Amino acid sequence: MKSRRNFIKLSALGSAAVIGSSCIASEKEKHQAEAINIPIKITKPIVISTWNHGIAANAGAWEILSKGGNALDAVEAGVRITESDPEGMSVGLGGLPDREGFVTLDACIMDENNKCGAVAFLQDIEHPISVARKVMEDTQHVMLVGEGAKQFALEKGFKETNLLTEKSKKAWEKWKKKSKYQPVINSENHDTIGLLALDEHGNLSGACTTSGMAFKLHGRVGDSPIIGAGLFVDNEVGAVCATGMGEAIIRIAGSSIVVEMMRNGMSPQAACKAAIERVVKKHEDLTNLQVGFLALNKYGEVGSYSVYSGFNYAIQSQHQNDLIDVEFNREWD
Repeated sequence: MKSRRNFIKLSALGSAAVIGSSCIASEKEKHQAEAINIPIKITKPIVISTWNHGIAANAGAWEILSKGGNALDAVEAGVRITESDPEGMSVGLGGLPDREGFVTLDACIMDENNKCGAVAFLQDIEHPISVARKVMEDTQHVMLVGEGAKQFALEKGFKETNLLTEKSKKAWEKWKKKSKYQPVINSENHDTIGLLALDEHGNLSGACTTSGMAFKLHGRVGDSPIIGAGLFVDNEVGAVCATGMGEAIIRIAGSSIVVEMMRNGMSPQAACKAAIERVVKKHEDLTNLQVGFLALNKYGEVGSYSVYSGFNYAIQSQHQNDLIDVEFNREWD
């Protein structure tokens, strides 16, 4: 029979462990609550994604999640919408080309079982995220690149598509006139879409897809198709995606670092902030070095942080459908 003192401790712990988006308990409190079978409030299903184009992507994912579908199908369906939008000049069809005039695409996808697939430097295929899923499901590999990735896509029934729209072509031609053949490096040139979902079964998945830095060197690949950099999912902990200058994200294995920080007790918000602080610490010059992280833990809690202002994310659940401005350190902006 429990003593009155122990009863009071358990009651207090139970209060701390019943959490929602407005009250974030520590991972230690959650593990303690789970150990003594105190119920923990979980927000599910829920989907989050980077930037303004995440609103339409979330809607596509929500069509699946709201009907009891799984997170993997949802993340793929969501980012496919962005990949097919010719007005978006940073992802898929209509993406700005490299300095040679070629639109090259990178993408990766990861499920609740740590299965993952990726493609990089893929040309003429509208939906690299779906090719990445085929790599994951139909091969023993994780990543295919370049001509090999395209050959694989064609063998799987994907059709060749001219991804260079007239709008993007004109932007490239204008850039060439005064570019001195240098890639564009600025804090606004990183509008990757990363999308994370938690389904009603409690499973997490994530997807990340981009056309990369505008007018980049031919052959350049950023963080977006790299598992552990642009995306990482651990079903025991949470899922994270990144946006911004890919080289800076790769240097700290960004998304995997955020997941590990959450595993060690940090909230999604605190983990994203700590990872951004690590990015800043590792770079002497922050000029135009925009990086943002977006995290979703297994309880449906969300966090995000960026180097500069201007980063936002879209969120959709049964009770919320919003575009959120991300917190940043004003000393760096």
